[in-house]
Parts: sequence; C-alpha cells; structure tokens
Amino acid sequence: MAALRHPQTGCEWDLGQDFSTIAPYTIEEAYEVADAIERDDPEGLRDELGDLLLQVVFHAQIAADEGLFGFDDVAGTIADKMTRRHPHVFGSAAERASGPAPGSWERIKAEEREGGDDGSALAGIALALPALKRAQKLGKRAAQTGFDWSDQAGVRAKIQEELDELAEAADSGDRARIEEEVGDLLFSVVNLARHHGVDAEAALRAANGKFERRFRSMEAQIGEQGGELGQMPLDALESAWQAAKKRLESS
Repeated sequence: MAALRHPQTGCEWDLGQDFSTIAPYTIEEAYEVADAIERDDPEGLRDELGDLLLQVVFHAQIAADEGLFGFDDVAGTIADKMTRRHPHVFGSAAERASGPAPGSWERIKAEEREGGDDGSALAGIALALPALKRAQKLGKRAAQTGFDWSDQAGVRAKIQEELDELAEAADSGDRARIEEEVGDLLFSVVNLARHHGVDAEAALRAANGKFERRFRSMEAQIGEQGGELGQMPLDALESAWQAAKKRLESS
C-alpha cells in the first residue's frame, strides 16, 4: 500500500483516496465477510478477510502519509485494549485466579469512555451502524443505567402501544407522523429482541433469506405451470406461497 500511494511511482487512483472515499468500501467488505460466513464458504471467507484487511491497511497508510499514525499504532492500540479488557487473562495473579467478573467488560468500557469529551452513557455508539444494530446498542447501553423494562411483558405492551399509535397516525394520513410511529415500533421490536437475547440484525437477515427462498420457490413453481405472478389473484398467490413453504420445509 505504501508503494501504491508513493507520490512519484504510485497508482493514481490509490493516491486520490482519503478516509471518507474509502469508508464505503470498508463497510462493503465487512458485509461481504458476513456474507461468506452466512454461506458457510471458508475459501470465500479467506478472500473476504483479506479484502477487509486491505481496508485497514489502506486507512492506516493514509494516516501515515498525513503524519497521524501508522499500522503498528492501530495494531498496538487494539492489543492494549484487549489486554486492558481481559484482566482475568492478562492481569495480576490475583485477577487471573479470580476469573472473569460479571459485567467487567462493560464496566471497563465505561471507564474508558469517561476520558472522552462526551460523558453520556450513549457515547461512542457509531452513527454509521446499520439502524437495527445501532438501536440494539442504544437500548443495551441505556439498560445498563437502569432505564429499561423490567421484563419482556413490558416490552410487548410497548409494542402494542406503538401499533395503536401507528394506526392513529395512518388514520390521520400524516406521512411524517406515520414514519415516526413506524420508527418507534421498530425500535420497540429491537428492544424485545434484546430482552430475548436475540441479535435483531442477525434475526432480520435470516428472515430476509427465508423470505427470498420461499418467494423464489413460489415464483419458479408458478413459472413452471405457465403462470405469471402479476396476473394471479391474491388468494392463488397465498396458496402458492403456502405450497412453497411446505416444499422448503420438507426438503
């Protein structure tokens, strides 16, 4: 990467990049790593991890070119962080003997945040995270302060409340209010997932995959029978959908 960004002999494209132009590629490569894992593709995972590593190297080289930090600083920082957050592995003899203390990871992270400019309990939750992932992190961080429902029933009641408010908004025809209430409903559902110990992002990704498999199966079956989805009545589509579900469940 240093050669690619050499001012005289490097690649024009690589030389023209900065943190902001590379960031979308970094996010894309992280998703492609997740996709390879989802597909249970070890060879693909190897390749995608290399692509993701390249992104880290790229950012570090840009920083080095600007005199900010280098790759060794990046690696050293994360090594120090992991050491600090695992006293039961890297700490004193007494800390290692006592084993991991409940809640120690979050406590240490909270102590690290105390040195930052933002003293909020929600500090450090990246704005660029996928919305479901960020919602779950916000809910979890707030819960650590005691701001949370006492049980799952409370969250379910909140979801029903949000459904009722969405119905009222829909009756009003106010698009801004409808959007707001849909957001509130989604945020509440994410918190229900958190109370069940379910990762909302992973759950929705799995649901997306399930829907796509069923829809494609239905689509293929209708096509084999000479039909067209857009020309079929809803009850026939529902019947085809249920048949697709049964085919996939039995396969």
